[in-house]
Amino acid sequence: QVRVVESGGGLVQAGGSLRLSCAASGRTFMGWFRQAPGKEREFVACITHTGAGTYYADSVKGRFTISRDNAKNTMYLQMNSLKPEDTAVYYCAVRNRVIAKIDYVRANDYDSWGQGTQVTVSS
Repeated sequence: QVRVVESGGGLVQAGGSLRLSCAASGRTFMGWFRQAPGKEREFVACITHTGAGTYYADSVKGRFTISRDNAKNTMYLQMNSLKPEDTAVYYCAVRNRVIAKIDYVRANDYDSWGQGTQVTVSS
């Protein structure tokens, strides 16, 4: 199983920015999910193993940017114009299975998960 480690969460005011990082070995398809208290885990964004393809949830499109640096085995989520409703634990996920499309948006599409990092946006 791939070891996945997130970092970069914190407390920020509405309108501010944060960048999350995810370290994982290997060039695999990866994604970000988030889970707010009392809610189900929801898809945020994903990226192909080369970084050439990306896909976003409508709720973050235009505000968040997913990217990766394969030389550092690290994926990033740049979050701008943050809103209080973005408050959640953010999880990095890795898919090791065959890749046949870009929009893997279900949690069970992924095989390995990080421990999560808290993002809190104050109003």
